[in-house]
Amino acid sequence: MNELDLATTITDRWMQTRGPLFTDMYELAMAQVYVREGLSERQAQFDYFFRSTPDYGTHQAGFCVSAGLEPFLAWLRGVRIEPSHIDALRAMSSPSGTAVFGDDFLEWLAAPGRFDGIEVRAVGEGRVVHPHVPIVTVTGPLAICQLIETSLLNHFNYPTLIATKAARVVQSARGGRVLEFGMRRGPSTGVNEGIRAALIGGCVSTSNVEAAIALGKQPIGTHAHSLVQAYMALGDGEIGAFRAMAASAPDECILLVDTVDTLGSGVPNAIRVFDELRAAGHEPVGVRLDSGDLAYLAVQTAKLLDDAGYPDVSIVLSSDLDELNIWQILTQIGDDAERLGIDPRPIRTRLVYGVGTRLITSHGSGALNGVYKLVGIENADGEWTPAIKISEDPGKVPLPGLKKVWRLYDRRGAAVVDLIGLADEDPLPDELNVVHHPSRDGVHQVIRRDDIDHIEELLTPVFGDDVAPGPPAKIDELAHRCTIDIDRLDIGVRRLVNPHRYHVSLTDRLHRLRLDLIAQAEA
Repeated sequence: MNELDLATTITDRWMQTRGPLFTDMYELAMAQVYVREGLSERQAQFDYFFRSTPDYGTHQAGFCVSAGLEPFLAWLRGVRIEPSHIDALRAMSSPSGTAVFGDDFLEWLAAPGRFDGIEVRAVGEGRVVHPHVPIVTVTGPLAICQLIETSLLNHFNYPTLIATKAARVVQSARGGRVLEFGMRRGPSTGVNEGIRAALIGGCVSTSNVEAAIALGKQPIGTHAHSLVQAYMALGDGEIGAFRAMAASAPDECILLVDTVDTLGSGVPNAIRVFDELRAAGHEPVGVRLDSGDLAYLAVQTAKLLDDAGYPDVSIVLSSDLDELNIWQILTQIGDDAERLGIDPRPIRTRLVYGVGTRLITSHGSGALNGVYKLVGIENADGEWTPAIKISEDPGKVPLPGLKKVWRLYDRRGAAVVDLIGLADEDPLPDELNVVHHPSRDGVHQVIRRDDIDHIEELLTPVFGDDVAPGPPAKIDELAHRCTIDIDRLDIGVRRLVNPHRYHVSLTDRLHRLRLDLIAQAEA
């Protein structure tokens, strides 16, 4: 088996963790209602979107990064109802002993090609996305669109959360490389999709060997304190552990220097081993700091390495890092270097960040509030009818009808508005266009057409009878897409703490449609 075949085998196994019954019970209960009431084949549309960006407590995200689309499409292409699934549902009974699912529903569900007829439009993976904007739309038979809800949410919510966190960490590193180190602290095998999302968000690689192979990356790792402890216990000391590591990986040697005394023992012993490597024709790669005052130790370690003739050796920092403490570390490095009369820029550029727990768990904001809502359905005459849901919280009232999403760029080339409108309208029909806040009635702004340089439609067909499946985009392509989108945001939106609110707006027609439907529902 070659490397490409192995990668395919791994990703196929990941996909197989979700079957056709990977759904909430109420999805099946509703589908049974639709079948029995003759509504199952009515065409319907559902929108997937999230209501707010992550709030980490001490800091907030000003945007999200979409992830999870390709794994979801792979699942959708492969999902099949087998006799064993039908048998399992038939065996379910209520507390009174009656069957939960009737033979009529099970016969419908078991029909060949049951998941055919679905059409999906989506914002591409790696794109920056914002609250209330439809990221995925699913159109097809009502009962089937309902059945895939839970799987869709599971495929998108967690990866989007992690891609967003990764993008913020990479942004805070100011050009320093970020490595994903979170496998041992993540949600079981769900870490695989978290790692994929972290790479989309800009991490350069991962410590997870299987995920790296599957995603076309070289896995990255150093060594643990246990290596040094073992050699110390056997009488060879820290220097013995370093020499053993260097002998095993002479061209990839990164030494963990904080097991005993970082500055008094670890770094000096690493330098001795680096000298031996260089004498043998090899160049060392780096040292890793995993405890203590990382900013102070990075400055002192850089000074020791520079004095020893190793200005290009990387300094890998780890230990509960996230975007906020990386920002704090870099700020302190600037202050410490200034007091020592050292230029902080070469120190910053040689830093590498191993980010684990706080990335893979999205520390401080453990779930994205993504939802999947019915927005339209065909009536008995075959005409599309918009659907609405009423809530005391205006932010929970979905946007009805079949829609398009446009991203508007100003004359600087910066993304300034995501505009949501009905599918049959132009985004900016007039010179002056009134647009509305998606959840705060009475809040609006005017967009001058002359202020807009170009308009991009965000939702594109990705699945359906008229969409030919192509090879999935490579992770590096998705990461590049992410970088481009973030660079097009105003710097205030990218701010790590208290970011400026990016404008998401509704066209006047969509705004009025929602108001009319709310009034009708409340009448």
